[in-house]
Amino acid sequence: MKIRPYLFSLVVLGFALMLSLAVGSVFLPPAQLWDALIGHGTRVPDAILWDIRLPRTVLVALTGMALSGSGAAYQGLFRNPLADPFLIGVASGAGLGAVIAMSIQWPYSFWGLMAIPIASFIAGLLTIFIVYSLARVGKTIPTTNLILAGVAFSSFATSLTSFLMIRSTGEVRRALGWLLGGATQAGWTAVIAILPYLLIGLVILTFGGHALNLLQFGDEQAQQLGLNVTRSKTVLLIAASMATAAAVAFSGIIGFIGLIVPHVMRLWFGPDYRRLIPLSIIGGASALIFSDVIARVVIAPQEIPVGIVTALVGAPFFLWVLRRAKNQGYW
Repeated sequence: MKIRPYLFSLVVLGFALMLSLAVGSVFLPPAQLWDALIGHGTRVPDAILWDIRLPRTVLVALTGMALSGSGAAYQGLFRNPLADPFLIGVASGAGLGAVIAMSIQWPYSFWGLMAIPIASFIAGLLTIFIVYSLARVGKTIPTTNLILAGVAFSSFATSLTSFLMIRSTGEVRRALGWLLGGATQAGWTAVIAILPYLLIGLVILTFGGHALNLLQFGDEQAQQLGLNVTRSKTVLLIAASMATAAAVAFSGIIGFIGLIVPHVMRLWFGPDYRRLIPLSIIGGASALIFSDVIARVVIAPQEIPVGIVTALVGAPFFLWVLRRAKNQGYW
């Protein structure tokens, strides 16, 4: 195992974390930031750091980890560099759940504040179950069936979401911001709530690198090499989808991170999924933190949804990947 790629990725992540903690409507100089981190700061910097910026930065990092790790797994499972975490409709289903929750007047309490992410997460899990059920043929889940079922359900969920937004009045702006990746929750509650699902999903994906390597040879050859293809695919798909659903539930729909970062890591460090998955997880955290910092400062003191930043960068990159994939004969 080569240490240098991990060291490089962790250094970039450390710089991204410090930048995110320092930059905002109130800038925290390095000395002041360090004092606040070690508990020697004054009350205002301490409150800014520990109550606002640190939980937000940790949540953004976890979201980037989930999306990028899941994106790398999807690209390996479908053997397609253009696959991303939203391929089978998890984001559309989670978005529908969030918009439904927004249409209800919730009391200002813990459960009222958590109603939208909880509804989004449950809807994302239901989407996984529905799509898998539609795609299953006997004891197998053909890749083509899974993609087609995901596209069909995604179109249905998107249409229903649009209908609910048109019917609503005061919640349209809030729903639009959520759908653009502007749903970053405040405080440590969201971090604690999202952490178990992300840990389970990302740990399974990290240990699934060997299975993903074998799947690159095709299902039949992977089976001959001793891999239980159906079980491995099912476990990896559920783990990736669960991590994606949790990320979407608490941070909104943030596109292109799960497409860009795994592809960049593959170009830089090679296609071995035993290394690609963890590097994508670290790189996804860094990429989304940098995007979040840009979203805070580009029209300061206002903020824009981070999904807009990732889309502006990701769309041209997607076109480049598409052209490159065609030239290399992926289709």
